[in-house]
Amino acid sequence: MMRQYELVERVQRYKPDVNEALLNKAYVYAMQKHGHQKRASGDPYFSHPLEVAAILTEMHMDEATIAVALLHDTIEDTTATRAEIDDLFGPEMGKLVEGLTKLKKLDLVSKKAEQAENLRKLLLAISEDVRVLLVKLADRLHNMRTLDHMPEAKRLRIAEETMDIYAPLAGRMGMQGMREELEEIAFRFINPEAYRAVTARLAEIFERNKGVLTDIEKALSALFEKHAINAGVKSRQKKPWSVFRKMEAKALSFEQLSDIFGFRVVVDTVEDCYRALGAIHTTWSMVPGRFKDYISTPKQNDYRSIHTTIVGPSRQRVELQIRTREMNKIAEYGVAAHSIYKDTGGKTNGAGHAISKETNAYAWLRRTIEQLAEGDNPEDFLENTKLELFQDQVFCFTPKGMLIALPRGATPIDFAYAVHTDVGDTCVGAKVNGRIMPLMTELKNGDEVEIIRSKAQVPPAAWESVVVTGKARAAIRRATKNAIRKQYSGLGARILERAFERAGKTFAKESLKPVLHRLARKDIEDVLASVGRGELASTDVMKAVFPDYKDERVTSAAPKQREEGWSKIRNAAGMLFQIPGRAARKDKDQPGAGAVPIRGVRGDLPVRFAPEGAVPGDRIVGIVQPGTGITIYPIQSPALQAFDDQPERWIDVRWDIDERTKERFPARVSVTAINAPGSLADIAQVVASNDANIHTLSMVRTAPDFTEMLIDLEVWDLKHLNRLLSQLKDNSSVSDARRVNG
Repeated sequence: MMRQYELVERVQRYKPDVNEALLNKAYVYAMQKHGHQKRASGDPYFSHPLEVAAILTEMHMDEATIAVALLHDTIEDTTATRAEIDDLFGPEMGKLVEGLTKLKKLDLVSKKAEQAENLRKLLLAISEDVRVLLVKLADRLHNMRTLDHMPEAKRLRIAEETMDIYAPLAGRMGMQGMREELEEIAFRFINPEAYRAVTARLAEIFERNKGVLTDIEKALSALFEKHAINAGVKSRQKKPWSVFRKMEAKALSFEQLSDIFGFRVVVDTVEDCYRALGAIHTTWSMVPGRFKDYISTPKQNDYRSIHTTIVGPSRQRVELQIRTREMNKIAEYGVAAHSIYKDTGGKTNGAGHAISKETNAYAWLRRTIEQLAEGDNPEDFLENTKLELFQDQVFCFTPKGMLIALPRGATPIDFAYAVHTDVGDTCVGAKVNGRIMPLMTELKNGDEVEIIRSKAQVPPAAWESVVVTGKARAAIRRATKNAIRKQYSGLGARILERAFERAGKTFAKESLKPVLHRLARKDIEDVLASVGRGELASTDVMKAVFPDYKDERVTSAAPKQREEGWSKIRNAAGMLFQIPGRAARKDKDQPGAGAVPIRGVRGDLPVRFAPEGAVPGDRIVGIVQPGTGITIYPIQSPALQAFDDQPERWIDVRWDIDERTKERFPARVSVTAINAPGSLADIAQVVASNDANIHTLSMVRTAPDFTEMLIDLEVWDLKHLNRLLSQLKDNSSVSDARRVNG
């Protein structure tokens, strides 16, 4: 185990003016707090934070970050408290240590939700200070290096979490060396058989090609010497996970892989990068489509390099990366290489830490976290985070030349949301390279995208299955939820207006504000939406607003009284729901003008039809079903009698049919057919010839001469249904055909 003075010496090698007192204090405090705790390996627990600190010294991190690494498990695993660390080390370090502490006693139903909430807490802490990220990745790396000592089931879960989240996160931050090591260890535990096979094959191929690699290195070095370019040339081999992933994704064999080996050319200046490229391309042929310039257009994680593939000295394909020494350092260590506490000319922030320009990678991460943290449930947050971390990128431009980096497979909808959420929400079309293209078009590198907008647009819920970015998916989901909530809110307001009117009161939204705490709702819209969804009874709202209110309705009446009450309600409802054929009612002065529009079962509100169905032309009524939405009944349905003592559940609804979008509606009919061969075929022929559709068919009663069947049909409207029934009655195989109403 590394001693106290050894840790200080490690930091002194790259930071001579190290704050020894801080490191010594953190070392002693963490060692005392962890005391006699042991790791699964049997080693003293304190060896873990010490190794995490050692990993960070390899990245040349400042002493404050090293101290946080020493303390990172104290709040979670010892008697240490945030207040104690604030008192001893200052509130800034206390905040960093708390950001690395997992949430305890989570009241969540699934392990996935718990994982997501811990990730959300970590990412929010990272968004405030990048040092939380660096310590967490170093912590995960040491845990992976010692994973053999964990129980098998836990090993697999930790390895999968590392592959899903922490390795991609390191890659997004440009920390390629750490990403590759995390992936390799995780691969070994997730698929040990494949890991052994790929590793053995790579070792075999390396032995076979050692001589060729040396020859190419010499040829490249000689070329650069000839052109007076100071360049280091080194061969590199793809890592096992990278090889396996490519073989799986593209269904390739080892023999088909052309880039198992590559060469890195490291030069002094950006100018030398392009001089080296010119020397290479004028000596050997370039493979078309294999050139990428990430110096002029850096990746979002600040990676800069020139990639090219040539037909090399021995007529084989050779993949090359050309970069400066500074670019090489950033490619290896990412945000850690920027060293946000160094070379700032003595400028410091309020906490005494040096100020540096925020890296592109960290700025991207902060923006992403802000977008992902806006109200998604835990599982959605986890899914969207993975979406953001995993994807390879394409680079597109706005008409004004602004660069937008997107995941591969992104669409103009993703592009619109990447520009701004409002742009995405109002997007109705797109021009790609000057031509109007479908919104589902997959964007390519260099595309110029212009978004066509309309303030009347609401993003369709179906877009969620089209987009590939977490930001777009989360925004569409929020917009859909808001649209549904708005409809439920309007529905709830109408229910309450009627309830208040029955009680002789006047309804005003403001009257709900003082009683929100009694209704356990956060705002007025939440109350209205809950009433609209049937989760909150209108009588409960009445009692909250008017504590002395008593519901004087009779819930148990004699049959005759019930029938009289039902008749009144039915007659009143008949006045409310007089729908003239299929026309949508637009005139506000006519009955039903304020009713909820019904377009079938594909709208925003969860709407379903009663078993007997309802078709345009029927007078209809909606019944709120708590937690599930609205069920539509034809006004003549006997089933409505069950709700005659619950008038608050009756909703004013109307047909609102779009003539341009043909849609069939459900209707149930009873057919009595002659029991003879071919009768069913005759019935089916009548239905088909009338452009209707049989959804389900069941035999209700079979006698020697007749068979009674129930048929659930799909028809356009009431006229269509009546015409069909008339033709069924006229058929020689049918004795009777009639509509079933409940």
